[in-house]
Amino acid sequence: MNDVQVWREGAVGRIRLARRTALNALTPPMCDVMTGALLGWWHDDSLTTIILDHAPQVRGFCAGGDVAWVRQSVLRDGGNAARAFFGHEYRLNHLLFTCPKVLVCFMDGVTMGGGVGLALPCLYRVATPNTLLAMPEGSIGLFPDVGAGWYLPRLLHHVGPFLALTGARLDGAECLWAGLATHYLPDNALEEAKAAISADPATIEQVLERLATTPPPARLEGNAEAIEHLFAGSTLAAVRATLAADGSRWAAKELAAVDARCPTSATVALRLFAADVPDFAAEMALEHRIALRMIARPDFAEGVRAVLVDKTGDALWQPPAIGAALDAIFAPLPAGEEWTPHRV
Repeated sequence: MNDVQVWREGAVGRIRLARRTALNALTPPMCDVMTGALLGWWHDDSLTTIILDHAPQVRGFCAGGDVAWVRQSVLRDGGNAARAFFGHEYRLNHLLFTCPKVLVCFMDGVTMGGGVGLALPCLYRVATPNTLLAMPEGSIGLFPDVGAGWYLPRLLHHVGPFLALTGARLDGAECLWAGLATHYLPDNALEEAKAAISADPATIEQVLERLATTPPPARLEGNAEAIEHLFAGSTLAAVRATLAADGSRWAAKELAAVDARCPTSATVALRLFAADVPDFAAEMALEHRIALRMIARPDFAEGVRAVLVDKTGDALWQPPAIGAALDAIFAPLPAGEEWTPHRV
């Protein structure tokens, strides 16, 4: 079975992730196949809609990029292959964001990191009782990328910084409440929804509304006021101080989550969220600069070792990058190395 399956049903293009290992973790060939499909359909006026989903044999939509492979590149070839991968992946993210077709993503099961980057550009984002969404990059010494610097700061109640700094995992109801999903469907209605959309893509809205169900209460909503207050700080030190001073059991739990993750990942995320970028292409160019610097830092190889290789959870983080060290992570790349989008 190919790791990405691409086919067409009338006016609807289908892109299905089907990598049975690693929960559809994205590889360079997978990104290339999806990019080729989008470019091939871009100017085809007879195709109006694209559905993104995952094969039923895989437990989730997409667990993110294949960071174990990225780590191997860093250790074996100095990161050359990894740097090329980030450029391709971010071009795919930009293609999805600017795609002239109506995009529908079924976020059934695990949807994390790079999977979130595939889902959030879509006009329709369907959550289910199985949805488990997170931006876990801080646990491996990276940062929330794939457009997170564009999407997460736009969430209400400072939910974006909360997700970035704690790695919190949201269920489908919480995704709907936070605006990360547009609809909530029972998992036994997904195939009916896809078939109905493929039969008549002009009825997407009606199909999803007809099959949608009322989700259970969003647990996150109960902490919205606390999140808005406790994660309002513009620096890691400010957020930590507010959490430490709160005194509640919930704040103590979230402070422990923040402290378990790479501190430079947190400082980078907060600065990224405050960046003033004019459009999504500029966002991806900025994230590309950051990604190339972050994978070269010792924290990345150490974080992947602790979480995915040895699975000991005992990463020894470097002190947080501040001042000139933080500026260097965001600085422009040398001439000719800056990220640019696909021309379509």
